[in-house]
Formats: sequence, structure tokens, C-alpha cells
Amino acid sequence: MTGGEAVAVQALSRPGVEASVEARVGNAVGIDAIADAGADAGDAGGAGLALRLLGAPALLRGGVPVALPRSRKVRALLAYLALAPRAVAREHLCELLWDLPSDPRGELRWCLSKLRALLDAPGCVRVKADAGALRLDLAGVDVDALRLQAAVQSSAGLAALDTDALRALAALSEGEFLQGLDIERSAPWSAWLLGRRRHFRAARAAVLEQLASRLEPGADEGLACLEQWLRLAPFDRRAHAALLDALARRGALREGDEHLAATARLFESEGQDWAPLGRAWAAAKACQAAPAVALEAVPTPAPAPVRAARRASIAVMPFADASRAGAVRGGLADALAYDLTTRLARLRSMFVIAQGTVFALDGKRIGAEEAGRTLDVDYVVSGTLRREAARLHLGVQLAETRSARIVWADTLSCRNAAALEVLEAVGDRIVSSLASQVEVAERNRALLKPPGSLDAWEALHRGLWHMYRFDRAHNEQAHHFFDTATRLDPGFARPWAGLSFTHFQNAFLGWGERAREMERAYATATQAMLVDDLDPAAHWALGRALWLRGQLDGALAELRACTQLSPNFALGHYTRAFVQAQSGDALDAIRAADHSRELSPFDPLLFGMLASRALALLRLGRHDEAAEWALKAAARPNAHVHIQAIAAYCLALAGRLEPARALAASIRQQAPGYAVADFLAAFRLAEDAAAAVHGAARTIGLA
Repeated sequence: MTGGEAVAVQALSRPGVEASVEARVGNAVGIDAIADAGADAGDAGGAGLALRLLGAPALLRGGVPVALPRSRKVRALLAYLALAPRAVAREHLCELLWDLPSDPRGELRWCLSKLRALLDAPGCVRVKADAGALRLDLAGVDVDALRLQAAVQSSAGLAALDTDALRALAALSEGEFLQGLDIERSAPWSAWLLGRRRHFRAARAAVLEQLASRLEPGADEGLACLEQWLRLAPFDRRAHAALLDALARRGALREGDEHLAATARLFESEGQDWAPLGRAWAAAKACQAAPAVALEAVPTPAPAPVRAARRASIAVMPFADASRAGAVRGGLADALAYDLTTRLARLRSMFVIAQGTVFALDGKRIGAEEAGRTLDVDYVVSGTLRREAARLHLGVQLAETRSARIVWADTLSCRNAAALEVLEAVGDRIVSSLASQVEVAERNRALLKPPGSLDAWEALHRGLWHMYRFDRAHNEQAHHFFDTATRLDPGFARPWAGLSFTHFQNAFLGWGERAREMERAYATATQAMLVDDLDPAAHWALGRALWLRGQLDGALAELRACTQLSPNFALGHYTRAFVQAQSGDALDAIRAADHSRELSPFDPLLFGMLASRALALLRLGRHDEAAEWALKAAARPNAHVHIQAIAAYCLALAGRLEPARALAASIRQQAPGYAVADFLAAFRLAEDAAAAVHGAARTIGLA
């Protein structure tokens, strides 16, 4: 398909729509708003190149199709290298495309010669070979798949694109990714191709969903867009609900009844619940003046249940194990999915889909993106597992279902050992990263909404954004949003824990009367426990409040309960380090601080993790080490004045007086009147540590 060709959008039940959609949706696909490179962009060779991978593979030079070699493997190699984010080893390409040929490297060289003839030009070498690896230089080349991927994965997301840009993306192709390019007897290629097809199908569905939200619901173009979306995602309840609403607005009530009847049969055949769609159709018809004509074949849906308070929802798909043949269930990949599901559920902050439901979808060869839409969850986790000699490599990614955007991805490596050892080595780290990334995504989304429109979940995350700024004004804003969340959903423990944290901050940083704020921190933490005593955040809040009251044994007991409930709850390990570093077991403080950083290396409270380690080292007399860790803590952008004071005292004790005095001057400038008495009143240091700090303060002028 050339850049100027139109894509005819075929409607499911609306004859006569095609002409309108062809004119408005099927415009030229080059869109400068999405990528700098377009179909007409010139390359270094002097001729505009365009590579089409959505649909049957095609190469165009200056808008004119270039004949591709008949060899499937040449075309497959072209597509794979075009999408590869970095250079690919020759050995990997041989394993990918050849089923034990007599001379795989020779066949690869032959394929590369064909690619060079296609892509290279005088003064422009696009096929690059570096140290046993291959890559394509695609500067100036318009690749439709990369353009779609860039639009979906951009930080601004599809919502930032205008309607014409979305139309152009929707018009890229109706065909399957690399249509017709299956290669027999090449399992690695088939697995990669299946994954990419699922990915681009989900990306196209996200584009169509965003476009449909911009178009007039009852107009021809809007209906055609919804029908395209449903062809890609036939079990997406949002797509069905949007189509039913559009039909009701159009007055096409009989067609809506027919669509609901067909959808009910489809959902029932797959064991899916269609009742919410029945309720949505009834509500849509009730909003229209025209009387509804219900088909007798459509059963009456059950009354709507009371809707539970919203939480972010997540599903963990079974990991793909490249070392296991066929579709045999069991093994480490399945154990990992089960373990992650269990650990996420123990966090109590998200709605986690049960393992049986997810495995049933996987058994029907439904990919992660499609499964996420079928289950109507906000996020879906998927991954791959690969064994290599004595090492085990895990690739994990978290995707936002609605936008098909990859929120987070990582590759982890550990010793290839028994399943339980592997789960222990990587499970906590993965779950902590997933929870952290979901929190960031939800926090950013809540920031874009008007404060008066927030639900309890959104108000919680709006409060978290303010809470982690660690200044008095932001702390007051955090308190407001947490309080709003508790009023909207009194049975949600996390906002109560958040309220406790704001009172803790007031007491700890001297922003309020200490005794009063201390008791409020305790009261709200207790309320969190009464609401849900299995939520690790509730035990964490209570542990901090007990420490404020001077009940150190009780504080440590609650913090142990917190990490027993959820071993990957990084803040529980950090707070244990915070308590132990001051007057308890300094070595345990170092272990806990290190573990909290391993679990959450980019945590908003990272400054506290680093400073707790520094305090523990100070108490052990290891002043040079303490100074280095304290400086790292003070360098964090949200580090408050007590953290900077720790750095100043550690520098002084290490004999580094000049930087210590400079830091002390900076502290006095931002907090006039701050002195060591304020520091010692906030912390509960052991006597020897308090004496050392007092001496350091006199040396640098903070006494």
C-alpha cells in the first residue's frame, strides 16, 4: 500500500458507509505530527524510501513499489532488522530463520546480499555489519510499523494526537502484520511473529478506541471506526458498549438488539459474561425518545450489582518459556506467573485477576494485550523465560491495556537453579517494580483530572504525588486529598495510611505541634488497621506512628508484620532500617536499607534509604563510608533538611570540614534557626550517636 492509497473501511452492518469513511479515514498515511520521517522524506541516497510491514510487506522508493525478492527469509530478515532496537548477532539470526541448514551463515550472507541490493545506494550504506552483529540504518526511511509504535509508546500517548493524525494511523493498514510471511519449521520466527502481530493488533485497537472517542457517535465514520475496533478486539466490552450507544443515538434500535443477541451468543460460547452489555444497552435505549424493540431471543440481564470502589486492576499472563516444547503446562514459567499473581494480591492495593481465569485465556492462545482487553483490566503483565547455560534470563513488561503502551520493561538474570530459589531471587524485585510503576502511572493520570472529579483511588494517588514532595505546603495538599479519599471510600485502607504519613511528617519535621500530630498519626494508622489489617501499608503506618511515640519494640513488630504480609513492600524494609539505624541493630539497618533499594531503586523515599544506611555506618564508626552514603542521600531532589543535616554531620565526623561547613551554611539559608537540637528532637538516636552528632554540630556551626 503506497502512502497515497486509501484504505476502504468495511462496515459490519452499515451498507453505504464505505464511501464516507474511505474519503475521511483513508487519506495519505504520512503524518508529520507522529514522526519526523514520512513517506516523502528524502534519505541520504537521494530517494525517499518507505517500508510497509502492516499488511503484506512492501518497499517503495519515491512512491513507486520496488519488487521484493521471492525468498520469504529475505523479507523476514528485512522486517526483523527493521524493528530490532539494536544490532542483532549473526548467530541469533541463524537460529531465528533456519531450521538446521547445512550452511546457515552462508545462507545469511546470501540474504544480506539481496538486502544490500534493495536498500544500499551510492554514498548510503544501510545494511551495517559490526563485530559479528547486523543492523539497519533507517534514517529518513518511513516504516509504518515504527510510526504506529512510536505514537503508542510516546510519553504523551495517543491522547496528545489530533484527530487527523489518529485517522492517518487508523488508515495505515487493515491487514495483519507481515501478512502471509509465515515460515514453516521455524519455531523461533513463528513465536516472534505471533508476539508482534498481537502487539500491533493491540496498538491498532488503541488507536481506533481513541479515534472513536473523538468522532460523532451516531455518524457513519464513528460507526465504521467502532466496527473496525470490534473486528480487532471482539471481546472488548468497551467497544461493544460504545457501538450500542452509537446505535441508540442513531435510532437503530433493532440493529442494536441484533448486535446484542449476537454478542451474547459469542460471549457465552467463550464463557464470558455479557450481562454488563445488556445493562449498557438498556441504559442507552432509555436515554432515547424512540421506544425500544427488544428481540425475544435476547434474555433479560440480571439486575446490576452494587459496584465496588474502583482500584487499578492487573492480570499476570503465563510467561513464555523458550526452553519448553509445545504447550505443556507447568514448569518455572507458570510458577513465576502464579507467584507474581499471589504477591501482587498480597499488596492489597490493586484488583488482581485470579490465575485460573488468566490461564484459561492463555490456553485459547489469546495474547497479553487481547487478554487485558477481554478481562477489562487496566494493566497486564507478560514475559519470557530463557535458559542459557548456568544463567536464567527473564524479560518482563507491564502494558497499559487501553493505550497498548508499555509502561515498564526490564530484563533480569539469575542463577539457573530450582524453581523456589529463582522465585525468591526475582519475585520480590519484579513485584515491587510493577507496583511502583502502576503507582506512577496512576499518579500521573490523576494529576490531569480536575480535583472535584476524582474518585477515592485517584484522590489517593493525587495525595501521593504531593506527599513525596516533602515540603509543608505539599504535605497540606496531600492531607486534603487523602482525607477526600477516606470520605469517598471509608473502607479503603491506603488513604488512612497516607493521612498517618502526613501527620508523621508534621511531627518529624516540626510543621505542627509534635504531641498532637503524633497522636493523629497513631489514630489514622489505627483506622487503617481497622479497615484492612492485611494491608501491609496499614502495618507500615502503624509502625512509624509507634516509633514516634517511643514504642520501639512495637514499631519493629509492626514493620516485621508488614514485610511478612508482603515481602516485596520496599517501604516496610526501609522503615525497619530507619528505626534500627538510630538506636537498634546497626548491621540489620544496613541489610534492610540495601534490600529496600534493591526492591525499589527509584523510590521517592530513596533519600531515606540512603540516609538510614549512613546513620547506621556512623554508629559503627565507619565515618568515611557514612559520609559518602549521606552525600548521596542529600543529593536527592526531594531530600528534606534533616537528610542534609545527616550529610553535614557525617562529613564533619569524617574530617571533611570544608564541605561540611558549606552544607551547614546551605541548611541555615533554607531553614533559618535550624540547629542540632531540632535534629535530635526529631530522631531517637542512641546516646553515643547523639553525642557524636552534637560534637560534629559544634564543629561546623549548627550547635
